[in-house]
Amino acid sequence: MAYINLLPWREAARKERQKNYVMVLALTALVSFLVCFLINMIYNARLDGQAKRNQYLESEIRILDQRIAEIRALNETKRSLQQRMTLIEQLQGSRNLGTEVMLEITRIVPTGVYLTQLEKKGSALLLLGKSESNNRLSNMLREAEQSELLTTPYLEFIEAAKERSSLLSDFRMHVKIAGYEALEQQNVPADNPQGGR
Repeated sequence: MAYINLLPWREAARKERQKNYVMVLALTALVSFLVCFLINMIYNARLDGQAKRNQYLESEIRILDQRIAEIRALNETKRSLQQRMTLIEQLQGSRNLGTEVMLEITRIVPTGVYLTQLEKKGSALLLLGKSESNNRLSNMLREAEQSELLTTPYLEFIEAAKERSSLLSDFRMHVKIAGYEALEQQNVPADNPQGGR
């Protein structure tokens, strides 16, 4: 039987397999590198896009902040103008207040009651005077309660006259001027009606 030498064929096949293995390994490494490179490119593109979007949003936020600051300034100006208009309207409404108060006081003071002093402090009026009887003072209190201009009448005291010959009693009464509190809070200078009856 003849002997066939298979060694060179095996050697050639082994070299061919090694060559194929190295080629597959190189091809796998190349494909892996390309995949990593593509993934890296995709993520870099996404990061760049997000950075551009963030930059755009920041610029828009800055523009909106400026507009908000302008709106706040306009609101402050509007509020200031409204306060001025309200103050002017209140001053216009209270221009004749002193005269109206004096007319109202002459209306509520009945016959037999005499005012000796009238003082105004802010929205409060202090009435000092003399009365022939307590009933007349009661009538005066009722008239002050029904008044649209005067509110919260308060009789501090009634005192019999110190002189025996006098039939008049001394009294001290407080009333407030209605609608005058707003002017008083805004430190509007008010006229100070003083007089006697």
